[in-house]
Amino acid sequence: MPRTALRICPLCEATCGLVLTVDGTTVTAARGDRDDVFSRGFVCPKGASFGAADADPDRLRSPLVRRGGELREAGWEEAFDAVAAGVRPVVERYGPHAVGVVLGNPNVHTMAGALYPPVLLGALGTRSLFTASTVDQMPKHVSSGLLFGDANAIPVPDLDRTDHLLLIGANPLESNGSLCTAPDFPGRLKALRARGGTLTVIDPRRTRTAKLADRHVAIRPGTDALLLAATAQVLFEEGLVDIGALAPHVEGVTELGRALRDFTPESVAAACEVDAEVTRALARELAAAPTAAVYGRIGSCTVPHGTLASWLVDVLNVLTGNLDRPGGALFPQAATDRTPRPAGPGRGFALGRWRSRVSGHPEAKGELPLSALAEEIDTVTDEGEPVRALLTVAANPVLSAPDGDRLDKALASLDFMVSVDPYLNETSRHAHVVLPPPPPSQSPHHDFAFNTLAVRNQVRYTRPAVPLEPGRMAETEILARLTLAVTGGHGTDPAAVDAAVVERTLGAAVRDPHSPVHGRDPGELAARLTGENGPERRLDLMLRLGPYGDGFGA
Repeated sequence: MPRTALRICPLCEATCGLVLTVDGTTVTAARGDRDDVFSRGFVCPKGASFGAADADPDRLRSPLVRRGGELREAGWEEAFDAVAAGVRPVVERYGPHAVGVVLGNPNVHTMAGALYPPVLLGALGTRSLFTASTVDQMPKHVSSGLLFGDANAIPVPDLDRTDHLLLIGANPLESNGSLCTAPDFPGRLKALRARGGTLTVIDPRRTRTAKLADRHVAIRPGTDALLLAATAQVLFEEGLVDIGALAPHVEGVTELGRALRDFTPESVAAACEVDAEVTRALARELAAAPTAAVYGRIGSCTVPHGTLASWLVDVLNVLTGNLDRPGGALFPQAATDRTPRPAGPGRGFALGRWRSRVSGHPEAKGELPLSALAEEIDTVTDEGEPVRALLTVAANPVLSAPDGDRLDKALASLDFMVSVDPYLNETSRHAHVVLPPPPPSQSPHHDFAFNTLAVRNQVRYTRPAVPLEPGRMAETEILARLTLAVTGGHGTDPAAVDAAVVERTLGAAVRDPHSPVHGRDPGELAARLTGENGPERRLDLMLRLGPYGDGFGA
């Protein structure tokens, strides 16, 4: 007898609510959940195809272990025995930095991918971390770190209330947006225009989003920072800077005006291929709008001076008084975020605390550029050991990183490699062990990352819609066991990983004078946690200590 089950879609940043039709253990249909508090029934073609993706016959069902040069099916115990035997000797002989870790984009779309990699990295102690962020949004993290002191403090446009939206390098009618979690982003843009608002799009191409806009500025590719600087220069030149209520929190406005003095619309017109009067109009329209928001995405990130362009996006929001106010660019507050603390200086943001061994690339947010992974494996220098073992989690860098041919050859030279991946692909085919997670219907879901970028503060959690298939292992357990296997705890109950995180988190919370549980007994608090398993207990802990939580009764 078919039944229905609720599920949050994990296939893009919109995090729409789905109603799945389940026949036995098979998802036969998916539609938008009209009662979902966030998406209210919206669904895109990706969400509608949930069942087909979930039942993809190419998905691996069992671990693969390399024997005699070939990957063959194996049991879970054999697979983790092989991981421990392959990785631990590398750590013990060459040190933790000789073990590289590559985290792919899907990690932020799964509960396990959010909860366990930080624990793995902390326990392993490697500086050889590479993620998809460095081929996508790292410039935005760096600019936010330098501007706000927190690399994850990324303002999002208040799409539903703004009067004027300026998009640069974004095409949300196709992508549904990124670093801005908004179900039905296209519908929200149409609603903006329907209520009399203005949409301006800066993009070299006449995209579908550009066709919808009131104004499309066809900029020359790669000159985003110049155009944004000239727009800010006009605000200073014409006396349009008005930071309003932000004044007590902003430093360096006068210095910025001096630094931008030479970046007039006329001086950048030829380089940007944008008429000076168009640039002046952009500035005047931003300043004149009752509320406005500037939003830049991957087109403005993955270019020369992408970090500068990302910074100038928020500079324009600051100069027009539109940062941190309704209708402008807002900082979401997710339910699992840290509880807000009194205003005051934080720890700040540092870059280049270490550098890559071969080319000397500075770390950013604890990561090295994914484009440097191949040379970190295949190049011997006097600056320490190359990467000799590699862990890839939901990542296919041979396909997605620059110079995949070189990386393909480099992976073949590794002493040992582990891939957590549901597929045998261009990258995982090199692994000595492949650990396949179950399909989405058999996994729980909570959006830790995307709730911190959402246009509405909300919290949703869905348990697995389908029981775990015999022979499969939950992704949370896979990553917990992987953590133990590579850090010397192989054979320990994987529940110990979650228990250790709970103990450490509560220990820090009771010592923190700003915490709602300051001075209390961590053991008593741990006993009050609810949930069917370790991951649910950790989620319960984060919600209770979060900005909307009960503080364990406080």
